[in-house]
Amino acid sequence: MKNRQPVESLKGIGEKTAALFEKIGVFTVDDLLHYYPRDYDTFGEPKAIGELSENRIEAVDGYLKSGAAGRYVNGLSIVSAGISDMTGKLRLTWYHMPYLKNTLKPGSHFIFRGKVARKKSGLTMEQPQMFRPEAYEKMKRRMQPVYGQTKGLGNKTITSAVEQALAVRKLERDYLPMKLRVSNELAEYNFAIEHIHFPTDETDLRFARKRLVYDEFFFFILAVRRLKEKRQDVKSEYVMERDQECRKLFEALPYRLTDAQLRTFQEIKADLKSGRAMNRLIQGDVGSGKTIIAVLALLMTAENGCQGALMAPTEVLARQHYESVTALFEKYGISRRVVLVTGSMTAKEKRQAYEAILSHEAEIVIGTHALIQEKVVYDRLALVITDEQHRFGVAQREMLGKKGAAPHVMVMSATPIPRTLAIILYGDLDISIIDQLPKNRLPIKNCVVDKSYRKRAWNFIKKEVESGHQAYVICPMVEESELLEAENVLDYTKLLRENLPGLRIEFLHGRMKAKEKNLVMEEFAAGSIDVLVSTTVVEVGVNVPNATVMMIENAERFGLAQLHQLRGRVGRGKAQSYCIMVDASGNPEKNERLQVLNHSNDGFFIASEDLRLRGPGDIFGLKQSGELEFKLADIFTDAGILKKVSEDVTELLSEDENLEKEENKELRERLDRYLERSYDKLNL
Repeated sequence: MKNRQPVESLKGIGEKTAALFEKIGVFTVDDLLHYYPRDYDTFGEPKAIGELSENRIEAVDGYLKSGAAGRYVNGLSIVSAGISDMTGKLRLTWYHMPYLKNTLKPGSHFIFRGKVARKKSGLTMEQPQMFRPEAYEKMKRRMQPVYGQTKGLGNKTITSAVEQALAVRKLERDYLPMKLRVSNELAEYNFAIEHIHFPTDETDLRFARKRLVYDEFFFFILAVRRLKEKRQDVKSEYVMERDQECRKLFEALPYRLTDAQLRTFQEIKADLKSGRAMNRLIQGDVGSGKTIIAVLALLMTAENGCQGALMAPTEVLARQHYESVTALFEKYGISRRVVLVTGSMTAKEKRQAYEAILSHEAEIVIGTHALIQEKVVYDRLALVITDEQHRFGVAQREMLGKKGAAPHVMVMSATPIPRTLAIILYGDLDISIIDQLPKNRLPIKNCVVDKSYRKRAWNFIKKEVESGHQAYVICPMVEESELLEAENVLDYTKLLRENLPGLRIEFLHGRMKAKEKNLVMEEFAAGSIDVLVSTTVVEVGVNVPNATVMMIENAERFGLAQLHQLRGRVGRGKAQSYCIMVDASGNPEKNERLQVLNHSNDGFFIASEDLRLRGPGDIFGLKQSGELEFKLADIFTDAGILKKVSEDVTELLSEDENLEKEENKELRERLDRYLERSYDKLNL
């Protein structure tokens, strides 16, 4: 059986279940094998009732003195029982499980495991799992995988499917040269795939994870180096000498550019005039003014008789860029035609845009990755700018480059990655850093609070909305998980609607269809939604100057750099903005990390602190950074591996530049497949 077979080829997965797997991005058996757990559930020692912690999943050892009682309430079957020890009493409740009455007999002995809660009647455990003591003993200290789930597709179903996929999978020859595996103490590939899902202990997990993280970095950097070789010292036929219109706009702006903006723009101008194809990363904190630099560069391109394109990661952001550029040109009397190209445009709108681009009537093109589809034919495309670099992979950058005769390429990122790591990750690019914020920006007021502050925070949001502003609430999960303790978007939206009646509260998450997401973001940007409850999908959002509150639930589950990115969604207007980070961990170390954000709004300082404070212990829990195209690797937690991979790739290519040696044959084939998959994602 080949790993590329559809997931329906596994037993017990029919059409309906396969459709649910598609929702989480799993189409084939290979996809399933690479759908890594987001956490692990460890079965600890059973506790005495008096030692149980509320709102946590715990295990307790209990004898039933009397049997279970069953009743029906409004057609709902409820079975309940009680256990006690010298330290206290615990009420156990099950729903929709009437048959348990026959199992829970007087004197029976079980280990009960579930979420502990305190109710009026005392401590309770709802829907606990039951184990015979000998069965629980076997489960103890074993790490059970916890996967990202969707409604109708629980952890048990995913775990069972993964077990089956591992049993029938075709074992692969290890493609990494033996020399690299030995020098880095890396696990064999098939071992790593099996043990990332079902590790026997933490040592096993770290060993498997290290190998898979190494691989993710390895192929990414190999692809970047291949791109760099193609681009190095490429001559450009687009030498741009004229910049009068550009200077005119620059001088007419109602604000003065910061020194960092001026320095960056001078570097861009020098590249455009040099006769060599520019490949430059503009790294700037949220709100540092990268967009105006992009607009000036696009205008300079148009002034020199060429076309420029700006590609944004979402349709809503592309539309915002288009509207702000056209408004700016209109205000200052700049007669340059700007067109928009997005996937949701009508066939007629697309045809008109394509004709305007082909005829060079359009000089500046703004859009999503629809800009690089085959139907879009440019006339002297000299400059390509991508916004939010980490959402575009190596393949996208290469595809854009093919749209013109070695066009100048500029990528913008608001992710404040320390320079040492940026040089590795963006090895094909020169780097400019905008490390100053405009003087008229009010610094965001921050606070780190525990769960008890929640209702006060909601009341604060209500007051801000009543003052005419808007708010974001971020949750780490889309839906409730059987095993993960974290807030989720769907339940939180219901909770907020109950607690804040009269406000329009909507949700947003990555599993929604593109049209649904666009509609919600457009309505939020237009001000018709008061509070947006979302996952980190808003990290690359839109510019909503009216939003003044960012509340982040389970803030301890995110990396500092990602929290800073989220915080950057507010503070874009003239009103004072606020960021409320809710730490639900009760862990002083986690809180110490969050205090870095509490006391600083400097993204580059925060990124370096993130690098310093994050250790290998952070691999357990939700993935903490979404940069680039990594499923498992995290550029902060795994910075040491990233640096070592960079050195190994340099050494490998110095010995075998085109991977032609027999020992590198498997590696070359794997790299080709990696690039092929990257292109497939673009639907090209």
